[in-house]
Amino acid sequence: MDPSLLIGLVLAFGSLYAMITMEGANVGALLLPAPMALVFGATIAVGIAGATLSDAFRAVKALPRAFRGKTAKPQGTIDRLVEIAEKARREGLLSLEQDASETDDPFLRNALQNIADGTDGDELRSLLEEEIASKERDGMQSAKFYKALGGYAPTIGIIGTVVSLTHVLEKLDSPDTLGPSIATAFVATLWGLLSANFIWLPIGDRIARLTTLEAEHMTLVMEGALAVQAGSQPRLLGERLRAIAPGLGQQQEAA
Repeated sequence: MDPSLLIGLVLAFGSLYAMITMEGANVGALLLPAPMALVFGATIAVGIAGATLSDAFRAVKALPRAFRGKTAKPQGTIDRLVEIAEKARREGLLSLEQDASETDDPFLRNALQNIADGTDGDELRSLLEEEIASKERDGMQSAKFYKALGGYAPTIGIIGTVVSLTHVLEKLDSPDTLGPSIATAFVATLWGLLSANFIWLPIGDRIARLTTLEAEHMTLVMEGALAVQAGSQPRLLGERLRAIAPGLGQQQEAA
């Protein structure tokens, strides 16, 4: 689990709270139901309007993963593939059917099962590449949805401020209430900017990054599985995969 999103959000809102406290302001003055309802409700609504319902549902499903941030470690994946290569050289490709049933990685399970079933190497590569592309496309679409919310939110906040200021102008005959009313009106703009930069855009960037990492992991698994099918020597396979894996190749060169 990588809690960087949660840590970042806590620090961001904590910094905001520290600023409010240092200036002697009241946090309750910012927690106004009306502007918050407009900003969050309308932002999500126009986000759905600009996409499809399936896009929205997919984005909601991606949200827990954005907070967990769980990704496979490249070195662990490489070690597992080297073990599989050693077993395949000793016992043959049919023995990989047992490994397929024991692995928790559905992508690796699919690759090993196809190898055990005797799927042609070119056909298997095409199948796995299509699965990687589909997974990456879905993840980037979810990221795009949240980034779109981050684009809509500030403008919707301004709309809320304009609506509130219109109401304020109706009460110019009560100068004593003008100051608090104008301050309240700008809360909508604050929440628009706040939600965009503290919530929606970070979530979108986070999902995009996790999608890239998952695609890199799947590519590593694909190359390893195809090399196992081709009868690659386990030690050479490990070196090749370490050269492919992000970061591991540079670490190996530095050593």
